[in-house]
Amino acid sequence: MKLKPLALLLCLTVFVFDASAAFRAGIAVRNVTPDPLLPVSGGVGPGNPSNKKAGELTVRALVFEQDGTRVAIVSADFLGFPSVLGNQVRAAVKGIPPENILIGATHTHSAPDCYGFPDGKGGTSSDPKYIELVCTRMAEAINEAASKLQPARIKIATGEAKGAIAYNYYAPQLYDPRCSVIQALDVSGKPIATLVNYAVHPEVLGSDRGICSPDLIGPLYDQIAAKGGGVGIFMNSAQGGMVTADNRRPEGKEAGTWEECQRIGNLLADEALRIVQGASEQASPKLVCAARPISFPVDSPLMRALLKALPKAPNAVDGKLTTQMNLINIGNAQILTIPGEALPNIGYYLKRKMRGEHNLLFGLTNDAYGYILTKEDYESFKRYEYISRTSLGEHTGEILVNEALKFVNESPRPESLAKQ
Repeated sequence: MKLKPLALLLCLTVFVFDASAAFRAGIAVRNVTPDPLLPVSGGVGPGNPSNKKAGELTVRALVFEQDGTRVAIVSADFLGFPSVLGNQVRAAVKGIPPENILIGATHTHSAPDCYGFPDGKGGTSSDPKYIELVCTRMAEAINEAASKLQPARIKIATGEAKGAIAYNYYAPQLYDPRCSVIQALDVSGKPIATLVNYAVHPEVLGSDRGICSPDLIGPLYDQIAAKGGGVGIFMNSAQGGMVTADNRRPEGKEAGTWEECQRIGNLLADEALRIVQGASEQASPKLVCAARPISFPVDSPLMRALLKALPKAPNAVDGKLTTQMNLINIGNAQILTIPGEALPNIGYYLKRKMRGEHNLLFGLTNDAYGYILTKEDYESFKRYEYISRTSLGEHTGEILVNEALKFVNESPRPESLAKQ
C-alpha cells in the first residue's frame, strides 16, 4: 500500500522526532598509573613513597545523550580532583557543555596527590607533568566516550549491598548500606556500562604501605567486566566521618592486603549486579542536567592555610569558596553532586528529600572540600575533632542541605517509571 504524501510526511516527522529523542550511551577508559611510580597521598600532608603497584589507576567517562542533552560522568582513582584541574579537562572536551561534565574521585588513599599538599619542607610530592598527563587522558576518555555513543536502554535499581563491605569506624552501624546502580544496555540487551553508587572509603591499603593502587575499586571494575556487566564506573556517595572498608578481623586487627581489596571489590560488584538484575528496562529515559553555583565560608584555620598553600586550589573570595553543584534527572532517578565528604546523616536526609524513585548522591564531585557535617555535630564530640578541623566550617552542612533542597524543589521531577 502506497502512503499519500501527507501520511508519508507524518511518518517521516515521527521518525525524525523519535531519532532525536533516542537515548544513547558511551563509555571509555584511560590508564593513569604513573611510570615511574610516584608518592601516594592519603590526605593533608606529605605523600608516602611507593615502590610497587596493585592494580591500575584509571579515569573513566560515561556519557549519556537524549534529545540534544549530553552529560558526562567521570570517575578518577584519586583522593580528590580539584576544580581547577577539572576546568582544564572541560576546556579540552568538544560537544558537551562544561557544566554538564561531572568529575568525581573514588577517594583511594593510594594514588598520587593532585592538590600539591605541602611536604613541610617548602615543597610538595605532587608531580606537575603527571597531573598534566592525567588531565590529557581524562579529556581523551570523555571525547572517546562521546564518539562511541550508541542507542541504549537503561536499568536503575537501589538495594542493600549485603556482606562485609563498609562500616562506620566511629559508630559501626551509622552508615548507608544502600547501593544504587545505573546500567546501560545496547540494543541487543548486552550491558555497555554499569555505574555503582555506594558510600565507602577505599582505603584497605592506605597510603603508608608503599603501594600505588585503586584499592578495592580496581577489583570492583574487574569483577563487573568478568561477570558481563560491561565497563564499570564507581561514584562515591556520603562516606564522610568515617565510612570505610570493612576489613575488620575477629582479633581486632584489619586486613590491609590486595587480597582483601579483591574480596571487598568483588563482593560489591556481585551485589551491584544482583541489585540491578531484575530492574525494568527504560527504553527512552528523559535526561535533564542542571548546574548552579554554591558558596561556603572558609572558617577553619587549617583549611584557610591550605587554600593559601595549595597550587591547585582556588582562592577564597571575601572568605568564601564557590563551586558547582549539579542535579541530574535520568529516567526515574535523580542525582545530586556534593563537593566533599558528607556525613551519612546528611546523605540520608538529602536522599529522603529528593524526588526520584531512585536518589543518588555523587560525593567528592566537582570539588572535594573536606568533610561536610551539620552545625550540631561540628566540634561536638572528641571523636569529631579531626573531621571538624578538616571541614570548611560550622555552617558547611547547613548551607549544603538548604541549597541542595532549594535546587531540588525548583527543578522538574524525574519521570515515573509507570509513565514511560
